[in-house]
Parts: sequence; C-alpha cells; structure tokens
Amino acid sequence: MQSNFNIDTRLLHSGRNPADHGGLVNTPICRGSTIVAPTLQEWEARKTPGNPYASYGRFGTATTASLQDMMAELEGGHRSLVFPSGLAACTHSILAFVRAGDHVLLTDSVYGPTRAFAEDVLTRLGVEVEFYDPAIGAGIADQMRNNTRLVFVESPGSATFDVQDIPAIAEQAHKRDTFVVMDNTWAGPLFFKAFEHGVDVSIQAATKYLVGHSDALMGVATANERAWPLLRAGAQDFGQTTSPDDIFLVLRGLRTLSLRMQRHWESGMRLAKFLQEHPMVERVLHPGLPDDPGHSLWKRDFLGASGLFAFLFKPITRAQTEAFFNSFSLFGIGLSWGGYESLVLPMDAPKRAVVPWDSKGTLVRVHVGLEAYCDLESDMAHALEATALAAVPNMKPSVEVTTSCAPFHSAHLLEKVV
Repeated sequence: MQSNFNIDTRLLHSGRNPADHGGLVNTPICRGSTIVAPTLQEWEARKTPGNPYASYGRFGTATTASLQDMMAELEGGHRSLVFPSGLAACTHSILAFVRAGDHVLLTDSVYGPTRAFAEDVLTRLGVEVEFYDPAIGAGIADQMRNNTRLVFVESPGSATFDVQDIPAIAEQAHKRDTFVVMDNTWAGPLFFKAFEHGVDVSIQAATKYLVGHSDALMGVATANERAWPLLRAGAQDFGQTTSPDDIFLVLRGLRTLSLRMQRHWESGMRLAKFLQEHPMVERVLHPGLPDDPGHSLWKRDFLGASGLFAFLFKPITRAQTEAFFNSFSLFGIGLSWGGYESLVLPMDAPKRAVVPWDSKGTLVRVHVGLEAYCDLESDMAHALEATALAAVPNMKPSVEVTTSCAPFHSAHLLEKVV
C-alpha cells in the first residue's frame, strides 16, 4: 500500500490482495498444519536462513502474513510477529534479547503481569531486573551498566498513566547498544509512532483496540531491522503460534480502527474533564488534560489519546465504593479494555519500587467505549450521586440526575482536545 495514502485509506486496503484469493475482499481464514510441496526443488526452496522448517503451519499461513504485513506498515517498522496474547508478546519480546548475566531496566509503571514476569521469571533465569522512575528521561544513563541489554518502556504507564520521554531514553540506550522495547498498546499504531521516537520493538496487545470487539486474545510485536533477527529467532525457539480465526478477527477490527479511536479519544477526554470538575474526585490521571504532569510530553510526541484513564476518589467508605460500582447501567466491571463497551475497574494501590504510591483515595480505571457520550456521562453522574448518598444512610436522591452534555460532533476529532 502506498505510503502517501491517508491512514484511513491504508487501514482499509493494507494487508490484503483480493486477486490472490479469488476476488475475496478479506483474506480468508487459512487453517492448517501441514503444507505440502509438489516437488523436492520447491520444498528445498521454502527453507529460510535459520529455519529449515518454515513451510509448516506453526510459522503461519496467508492469514498470518496478511496481519503481520499490515502491522509492520502501520507501525512503521521492519517486520511483525503475532503472539497468542499481549502478555506473550511482552514476555517473548524481552526473552528474545536477554540471557543470564544481563541487566534489564523496566519502567516502574509497567503493566502488572509484565512486572511479575520480570521479578519472578527473569530473575530465576539469572537476569538482573531493576526498575526506574518513569519521569527519568535522559537521566536513565545513570542507571545503565555495561551489561544493560534492554530498556522496557510503557507510555503512558499502567494504572497511573505516567508519560515517558521516549526519545531521550532511546538516545541514551542506543549509546550503549542497548535495545528499547515498548508496550505501545494505549496509543496504538495510530497515536504514537514508536520507531520515529527511537524504539526498537513496539508491542501491541491486539486484544484491546486492534480487535475492538472484546472477542479475541492476541499480541503483536513489530521490530526494526536491527532487532528483527533476534525477535524472530526468539519466537521460533519458544514455538509461539496463533489461531488463524483470531487473526481474522484482528484484521476485521483494524479496518475500523481509525474511526473507533477518534470516538474513544473524544468521549474519553470529555468524561475526564467531567470527572475533574466533580467535588468527590481528588485527581484525574489522563495525559490529555492540560494540568496533568505528562501533558507537555503527550502533546509533543502523541497524535491522540485512547479512551483509557483513571481517577482518584477523595476518601470514601466501603459502602460508598460499593454504591459507586453497583449503580451503573452502562459501565461494566471487568478486566481488559479497548472494546466497544465502557468499563470501570477498582484498582489496588499500584506496586512501585522507586517512587512510592502515597495516595489514599480509591483508584478507579475507566475505559470509555463507543456508546453515546451523553448516556455515558449520565451513567457516571448517577453512580457518583449514589456514592455521595451512601455516606448518609436512608437518604434518597431529591431529583433525577441530569447532565448538560452537548451531542457528539465529528468535527471535534480534527484537532487535539486540550
């Protein structure tokens, strides 16, 4: 697909060639393990350097190639690989580069399961793990050693949405020939161009926005030319493979990614501002808000925002917490995010090794879906009112909850919401 086409056009046409599949608009679901060759010469020609078994279903079919080619183009990287989950993409992208005796740096705001993998598995394998302050920027040079093999970044960070200075970190890492691996799921390939900012491997939990319908699990890792041989070899060594049916669902979701992300961005910003003004809310953690500590970096490096953020209640009781979560009609209580539906989730105090989390209020993660914004704001307002009333037993609401939100206008999507 020509790179001069608009991203909306490329999302519709990349990674598919109807002429190769009898004119079918979508690449078919190709299921299979055994791939036969008609001649010995062709069988031998299918072997690739470092992988004499390339002609086998574990290494993908036309369905796999369609997604991997599309993701490499969207990310702006060299090549991509698919994994059975986002966490698998994270863990195997790390394992592909490290060995016993290496030193690895991870942001202190990294996704919880990635953190657990580093602390429990990498250390058991003889890899030294150290966490760093997400706000460190170029100062990460002070924590790097001669054996620092990899720096893992995630921006914004999990739960607390800290924005990192990725270019500054990458510059220092590359001075020591260290690889930079990034979990780029929050912004995705549309809103953060990882390779333009110095990243060597960009990871997407495709389960989230790429699928977009909460009906499949998958991860994708895209590498630049420098990192690609190691990433590919690592995935082959661990026998990673992915269902073609699930790959088809990711391809389906990608076709509408731009439209969906614009809606998530718009509605997420509006709800973040609504919560910011509510008297029961102590703080909203969203880098798109002008007073957020990471706003300047977000505005400099990102092209948009997703629908995921968090907020802190001022101190409330257990009864109030239950009233809040039990009063929704539209927001569900559930893990994951990135689907069409809106979610709220109570969060434990984030685990931190560098800068302790000292806020006492209840932390709530919010994913703003594709429902009409006015309905979402009304649903949130109702839950907040129920939370306030729960502080005073037997009190009932005096009036029906109403909101004054304006209808959704697509013209708002043409500019950053600040």
